[in-house]
Amino acid sequence: MMKIDVLSLFPEMFEGVLHSSIMKKAQENEAVSFKVTDFRDFSGNKHHKVDDYPYGGGAGMVLKPEPLFAAVESLALDDAKKPRVILMCPQGARFNQQKAEELSKEEHLVFLCGHYEGYDERIREHLVTDEISLGDFVLTGGEIASMAIIDSVVRLLPNVLGNTDSPVHDSFSTGLLEHPQYTRPFDFRGLKVPDVLLSGNHAEIEKWRQEQSLKRTFHRRRDLLDNAPLTEQQQKLLKQLIKEENQ
Repeated sequence: MMKIDVLSLFPEMFEGVLHSSIMKKAQENEAVSFKVTDFRDFSGNKHHKVDDYPYGGGAGMVLKPEPLFAAVESLALDDAKKPRVILMCPQGARFNQQKAEELSKEEHLVFLCGHYEGYDERIREHLVTDEISLGDFVLTGGEIASMAIIDSVVRLLPNVLGNTDSPVHDSFSTGLLEHPQYTRPFDFRGLKVPDVLLSGNHAEIEKWRQEQSLKRTFHRRRDLLDNAPLTEQQQKLLKQLIKEENQ
């Protein structure tokens, strides 16, 4: 079972997310356990103060090292090895599906959700193992970002999704965006499902899906093609798409 701890000043924010839908199912299937801790409890002072003014002056307040070090150390007492301690921060490496797959193989993840102006640098240098950002924008705190990452990691754990093939074919897992999906009715207001999907020919269906996946990636996220492992058929199609674009 994976263990996930979250350190936050607002633990109530996680109630709905961690106890609904797939996250709830993952706990019921004993794939993961969650614990959200208010790190004010580790402040060590009667006023539960966890931030202070930055040395050298400047705007805002900075999170102190003592409460976060103490909280992480208390959570990892029974661990045979050090957990992955993840700092949610806009300065961190941009999160992607490959990182989700990497983290899904860990036994214990600890997410640090900060507020205020920033963190004491000693937290970055001597406590955390990963600094992660969702993208080039700033949120009020790390809670929403950590929820998104936790969701993307937990759904990859065994016995969480009903269909074991689902995460394999997700967008980004193959290096490309996912192909289009259709369901009943076959004809909706004159808009019909592609005939190949009703043909029963699994080889042709798979070929169509690979082609559509490549086309969608080419038109929407061409940057992904730089490192995508393309089949021989997809490579031929990519050359054709480039040729058509340049005509």
